[in-house]
Amino acid sequence: MRVLIVDDSKIVQEGLKRVIDGMEDIEICGTAGDAEGALRFIVDEKPDTVILDIRLPGQSGIDVLRSIRERELPIKVIMLTNYPYPQYRKKCEELGVDYFFDKVTEIEKVRETLERMKNGS
Repeated sequence: MRVLIVDDSKIVQEGLKRVIDGMEDIEICGTAGDAEGALRFIVDEKPDTVILDIRLPGQSGIDVLRSIRERELPIKVIMLTNYPYPQYRKKCEELGVDYFFDKVTEIEKVRETLERMKNGS
């Protein structure tokens, strides 16, 4: 499974790489720090999964999610945010997010979720 990490913080990108590194059959195929770079990568490289932050320079992660769904790309989206507000969660769910996690309290769920996704559940 090929995973794209989208977050404007290099620290978060590196932290996620450490969380995912060594997972069997999971490859971090790229990183992006803004919505424009993420969308370009998604269209060109077609990752299987995107780990996406809500707050990005320029467009938001919600805009990226909307674009993925409008293009009907078969990509799983894990929204990982410091802003787990109910209105954001609701909007993401309306747009078809697959998972929505709080960076502070649920980051360990990213690894668990990738493992389940890899195994087809």
